[in-house]
Amino acid sequence: MEAVPRTLLRDRAYAAIRDAIVAGDIAPGAVVRDADLAERLGLSRAPVREAFARLVDEGLLESKPQSYTRVTPVVAADVRDAAAVVGAMHELATRVAVPRLFAADVEGMRAANERFAAAVRAGDVDAALRADDALHDVLVRAAGNRAAAATIARYTPLIRRLERRRFGEGGTCRSAGLHGRLIEACAGGDVDGAVRVTAEIWRTLADLADLVDPDGLAAEQPGGRETD
Repeated sequence: MEAVPRTLLRDRAYAAIRDAIVAGDIAPGAVVRDADLAERLGLSRAPVREAFARLVDEGLLESKPQSYTRVTPVVAADVRDAAAVVGAMHELATRVAVPRLFAADVEGMRAANERFAAAVRAGDVDAALRADDALHDVLVRAAGNRAAAATIARYTPLIRRLERRRFGEGGTCRSAGLHGRLIEACAGGDVDGAVRVTAEIWRTLADLADLVDPDGLAAEQPGGRETD
């Protein structure tokens, strides 16, 4: 049996820790230690440390050398900045993708929106966000812009933390009705209309940041020393 490449172990650690932070399983302000997470993930500490470095770079963790590494609070300005960047990339993807869409792509978007609406009604946050991703990913894939896709992947988790909180409080964050308008514009080949609706969707998300406490959703917690 061949050994698992180290890059795959690093990516596995990154995805698992990122998802736990976004889901709130590791709360804002919580101190994280490489040894603890390595044991939980069944990995060595090296790929976990590499994942930590990436998550610090992406704004989900903050680190003070020789002191602590902890989850960042959800800060309004950070969410607004991320939503502006991610929204711009989605607008770019939509403009390029609409003329390239096939009927099957549009039907995939419709099916995803049906799953999204059903999940919102059921209060299933995970299913709603998966369906939302699936809908917008149709356009991102069709656009074929790797830089835009990478930017979206990098900054979306910062927004997802707030979206999950809003779902938990009974909000819907994104509207199935807005999605429906986007789909109809795509189906009709209306590039400008699809871009306008995409911009509206992301403005709605940016507006959610105004509901965040200026000091973040989590109180500052004392840092614990990270083991080497």
